[in-house]
Amino acid sequence: MTMMLPMRQNHLIAAAVICLALIVYATLVKLAGRPALVGHAQAYWVVVIERFSAYGLLGFLLSFLLPGRIRLACAFVIAVAVALEVFQAMTPDRDPRLIDVLQKAAGGAFGVILAQTILAFLPRPPS
Repeated sequence: MTMMLPMRQNHLIAAAVICLALIVYATLVKLAGRPALVGHAQAYWVVVIERFSAYGLLGFLLSFLLPGRIRLACAFVIAVAVALEVFQAMTPDRDPRLIDVLQKAAGGAFGVILAQTILAFLPRPPS
């Protein structure tokens, strides 16, 4: 049982790093190389769902890595959203906007809160 915990944590760390790397790539790559669910001529609501979901997943994974530390997980996700939007301002064909940061932060906070709610109902392992 004690061997499973570090291995599970390693998987969570790997998943969070991969999620963060994909978010960084999608945010900073030139617009023509950006991955899209439906295509590059997709509706605005699809883009909002993509942002919300990506940051929600990152917040969810971070919350499992930092159980009980809601503020730290939320602060990290929001800091990533703000930092990447600032870096996006330096990319010639991208247009950073405050509404994008708000959508990303909301998705991340939702993911953190969802994971913390799930963690609250999971049985605690014996110590």
